[in-house]
Amino acid sequence: MSVSSPPPTLLVQDGSYLQALSLKLSEAVSKAMLQPTGPVPVGELVGGRRPIPAGRGRALGLLIASELKACQNNPYLHKAILRSLRRPLSVLLSGLSALLLPLLSSPEFLSSPAPTVQAPNPNATQLHALAAADFAGELLETFDDMSLGLDNNARGDGLKAIREGLVSLIGRVVNPLIASIKSELMPLLASLENPVAVAVAVPKTGTKALHPSIVSLQAIMPVYARALARYTIALPSQTTLATFLISIIWRALVAVANRPQVKASPPTSPLGSPHLTPLTKREHVTSGNTSPATPPPARFSLKLPPSRPSSPPCISVTPSAAADVRALHELMVLLPRPTAECDATRLAHEAVEEALSDLTALATLLENIGNPLFKAGKSREAILEEIEKITADLPTLIALPVLLRSYSSGTIESPSIPPISSIINVSEDEYRKSCLSGFGRAEQCSSIIGYSVLDFLRVQGGLQSLAAQWLANRVDAVDH
Repeated sequence: MSVSSPPPTLLVQDGSYLQALSLKLSEAVSKAMLQPTGPVPVGELVGGRRPIPAGRGRALGLLIASELKACQNNPYLHKAILRSLRRPLSVLLSGLSALLLPLLSSPEFLSSPAPTVQAPNPNATQLHALAAADFAGELLETFDDMSLGLDNNARGDGLKAIREGLVSLIGRVVNPLIASIKSELMPLLASLENPVAVAVAVPKTGTKALHPSIVSLQAIMPVYARALARYTIALPSQTTLATFLISIIWRALVAVANRPQVKASPPTSPLGSPHLTPLTKREHVTSGNTSPATPPPARFSLKLPPSRPSSPPCISVTPSAAADVRALHELMVLLPRPTAECDATRLAHEAVEEALSDLTALATLLENIGNPLFKAGKSREAILEEIEKITADLPTLIALPVLLRSYSSGTIESPSIPPISSIINVSEDEYRKSCLSGFGRAEQCSSIIGYSVLDFLRVQGGLQSLAAQWLANRVDAVDH
């Protein structure tokens, strides 16, 4: 429950002002750490204590800001107040650290860290740790508004160590919780690289089949979205959130871009449904020389509906990579993102938005190259121009494997071409770790990898393919 405090009463700026302010600040720090009164909600107690109520850090910050604003026209008194803040805030930081130490070392904090559909909320230990982090985040709002703790100069306000301590405290709580969600998501995203046939009910063949990992993500992603929104209330945690989002989006891009191309094949016969194939005319019509069989007695009895409808027959379908990426993008946008309205998080917001746009671009590329009508009635120049437009902002090493599989010989059929790691004579693991560890590293390696692939295509006589022409234009643009 949030604590709403009335505006603090300002002290009279007389000869005893600084002494009275020091006492007032010390008392405010002590009150901020006091246990709340009232009925105890179920599941909140840890060691007989309740979590710090929301709003107490903001109330303390409001007191500090009001005293500083009251002496803006008196620089000497302003500096004296800043000096008076150091001791009580150091005591506060020590108290918060002492409060967190047993919580973070408790098995309950990381025993079941990632939320699940069955247990979507933090446990009591995690709740206490998050409350302390929220308190620090609320106090840092005042630090940001008043520009406190930003000066490295020894003659500054002397609050830089307090600011860094509060930011570190938030990270000690939030980072492990976000990392636990990441550890659950990464295997699901990595498995998108492997095409898997799924069973689809015949009446639902109009709907798009999805990879089993996407189906699992559809169930758990809303839970993760609520958890991440709870974890990243404090502004300093927004950078960690952006790093997390960019890393999982990148992992998804690498997985789908390197998924082997599966040739389209007619769906298999419905499983356990031998009657799906239509009967021939001979099976429908009896011979004219044979008398019709006598209808069974059951024909004239009252027909009752079956106790349960029979399950519809199923067919085996391999989900398309394009459909999986579209579905994944819809799930990714459910997750909270850094706000664009704050200067401190605007760059992080833009980086996340660019990563999400890469997911959309990859889906568009996969949809078009998998569509036979994409090339219909177009010249090679027009097709190449269209591909370059689609991949304009897509990382080279993400678009390259997709295009090599589809256009390396100028035809839509999948040619026999080795993976990029084999072309540059390194193992797949080494290639992934060295060149595909993130957006920045992939951009650094794109030029040298591109030239190596062009040299390979030259030896193979494939320099006239659409993929080779696209790659030549791309690496030439990077070099210039």
